[in-house]
Amino acid sequence: MNVCIIGEGLTALSLAKSLINKKINVHYYYKSRNSNFSSNRTIGISKSNFEFFKEKIFQISKNNYWKINRIEIYTDKIDTENLLKFENDKNDLFYIIKNDELLKSLNSNLIKNKFFKKIILSKNINEEFLNKKGYDLIINCDANNFLAKKYFTKKISKNYYNLAYTTILKHKKIENNTATQIFTKQGPIAFLPISSTETSVVYSMDIKNKKFDNSDVIDLINKNNPKYLINKIDKLNSFELSSSNLRNYYHKNILAFGDMLHRVHPLAGQGFNMTIRDLRILTKIIEDKIELGMQLDSQIFDEFEKKTKDKNFVFSKAIDLIYESFNLDKKVQNKSFSKILKRIGKNKNLNNYFIKLADAGINF
Repeated sequence: MNVCIIGEGLTALSLAKSLINKKINVHYYYKSRNSNFSSNRTIGISKSNFEFFKEKIFQISKNNYWKINRIEIYTDKIDTENLLKFENDKNDLFYIIKNDELLKSLNSNLIKNKFFKKIILSKNINEEFLNKKGYDLIINCDANNFLAKKYFTKKISKNYYNLAYTTILKHKKIENNTATQIFTKQGPIAFLPISSTETSVVYSMDIKNKKFDNSDVIDLINKNNPKYLINKIDKLNSFELSSSNLRNYYHKNILAFGDMLHRVHPLAGQGFNMTIRDLRILTKIIEDKIELGMQLDSQIFDEFEKKTKDKNFVFSKAIDLIYESFNLDKKVQNKSFSKILKRIGKNKNLNNYFIKLADAGINF
């Protein structure tokens, strides 16, 4: 059984690792780049996804992740008391991981495996070339290549007119296991601990009516700093924010995957978590086919789409609703929405429901 994966980054490498763990031959096509990730990008992985990742995909070193056991959410309309608070005395809520560290670890592990082959994606590679190779399945994780432009252009899209600025704060040592999100007038800013002396920052800033330079962003980070005695702020990186949901997940034996299927606003930290949930379902379908001695063909993709598409769409729209609710709230002069959220936060049953939803998605 031979599978072709096209793309780069954590999604493509995680998918490749999951398949070779099942002794499936994987040809991994990638663009030649000097670097894959900036050192200040991080991802949050929910507890159930983290356990799945460690058990079924790759054992992440303890040195490469940081536990988060509490989340506090504020708005700049209420300066001292949090709107929402999520915590679990018995379990961690999620884990923060540096993108580049996990990427390097996965890549080092894969290149040693006999079932894995890396191939630089040249301009001469096209659909005809792939068909001649006789791959059972082709999985495309690149939204800008020839397959994406030919078969996967129909989508529901939205431009947030936001720029997400990322950096890492170097600060004095503290007990640092609480993630903080503040909904400011400029947009949501998240402080995500990655060690007792380092905290990742993701600031999604509204640029529709005002542009910000790096010094503006740094000033606002300092202004909204919840507790850190900062020694240094690393170089800022930025990227545009949009959301999208693909209308068709596959064409014949070609599947779109990762951000191609669904792209969401980062305020809830659910982008890569949605991809892991998809990976969980896809690999279970493949696993079942292998156990039954069945051929790997497009029927797998049809089953995958039926099990994930509607849930992914609803979950994506829920995240968009959260963004728009806070976006509306910052434009009005009263505190009604904030007060409603505070009442919700004090309801233990609703609080537990939101924790489960963030952890396992609509599948729990």
